[in-house]
Amino acid sequence: MARLFGTDGVRGVANQDLTPELAFALGRVGTYVLAEATNRPQFVVGRDTRLSGDMLEAALTAGILSAGGDVLSAGVIPTPAVAYLTRVVNAKAGIMISASHNPAQDNGIKFFTAEGYKLPAEIEAEIEKKLAEDNFPRPTGAGVGKKCQLEQASGLYLDHLEWKLAADLSSLAVVIDAGHGAAYKVAAEIIKRLGAQVRVINAAPTGTNINAGCGSIYPQPLQQLVKEIKADLGLAFDGDADRVVAVDEKGQLVDGDQIMAVLALWYKDKRMLKGNGLVATPMSNMGLKVALAKNGIQLVQAPVGDRHVLEELLRRGWNLGGEQSGHIINLDYNSTGDGLSTALQLLRILAETKRPLSQLAATVKPFPQLLLNVPVRSQLGWQENRQIQTAISDAEQAIRGRGRIVVRPSGTEPVIRVMVEAEEEGLLAKPAHNIAAAIKEQLGR
Repeated sequence: MARLFGTDGVRGVANQDLTPELAFALGRVGTYVLAEATNRPQFVVGRDTRLSGDMLEAALTAGILSAGGDVLSAGVIPTPAVAYLTRVVNAKAGIMISASHNPAQDNGIKFFTAEGYKLPAEIEAEIEKKLAEDNFPRPTGAGVGKKCQLEQASGLYLDHLEWKLAADLSSLAVVIDAGHGAAYKVAAEIIKRLGAQVRVINAAPTGTNINAGCGSIYPQPLQQLVKEIKADLGLAFDGDADRVVAVDEKGQLVDGDQIMAVLALWYKDKRMLKGNGLVATPMSNMGLKVALAKNGIQLVQAPVGDRHVLEELLRRGWNLGGEQSGHIINLDYNSTGDGLSTALQLLRILAETKRPLSQLAATVKPFPQLLLNVPVRSQLGWQENRQIQTAISDAEQAIRGRGRIVVRPSGTEPVIRVMVEAEEEGLLAKPAHNIAAAIKEQLGR
């Protein structure tokens, strides 16, 4: 049986895979596992703009209350705000209802510890195991939990960002693509507070338009607009605003690798880069490693997933790491990937250096890269499948010494990702498509 928890919580089609019944059970069992016998433990609950968010929040909340926990509802708010608020109000845990960059019909539930970190895999496994048991006592009368609104939730988060990352941004003209997601109000508010001229697009959520042709995975409209109106840069957030990608003044995409390089060099110069190193994943471009090495910065790879990046940062006592997707962690400012924090760090660097983003991002000269997502019926067994492994082996032999291949199951979608990176663009297509064809033939849906 496949694990319920993926790399970023429990995720699936809302009301089909992620049902209200499952949300109730996760709230109930999660309360018992995380509360550690605490009397009336508090849980911060937030959500993004998906239509199914109300339904799942009601069910999740009912589960928590049925186990004697109290819920502080933060409403529509970015995922990193839930992580921050959990620490601030001394809650037992934080829970975010979001499927991040996935389409509107999907939704997800992810837990944070009292310290604002994603749950360790062993605790997720314990929750999953106990879901099958559900033999916990049911309090009655005064023992049942209660729900209340967490007043000024967004304001508390924005005040924190302003206090930590205040800078004079009055020289900058910024375009924000909110992706019709959780940052549709707060992103513009905090950047305007710091003096920038701001134009916002895709900030009218309907519940069904989140991530639809916009935001961090569809930055093309933002690229065109930034170039047309001659803005200094654009910022595109995903549905729950835990990631961000940028667009430079020429309309060119600046991905997470390039943003991490800009931040790492800045913090190294300011003597604020702990360990003089950066944690990334195998999905990061080799160009990032080359750029950092030229500047005396060590690059360490963690397995794919921001949870693994965080674990490596904590293990080493470092502060900066992330993923090519724009999921970037700076532990000086938050305990998880934070798109708004990353955006403010980048804006501060532009304002203080008075250099265009295209020039700063040019530090990284990316190797050509091709990423294919192959939809599958099931991710199980792909590593043991002879045809798939033969296709991977043949492809690796074809580009040996001139590139690399990464094949991995997604932790958030029913796909297997095939990434090929090479010195020359002409080396990418054949091996990538050969592997993808073998996966589709053996496991495709």
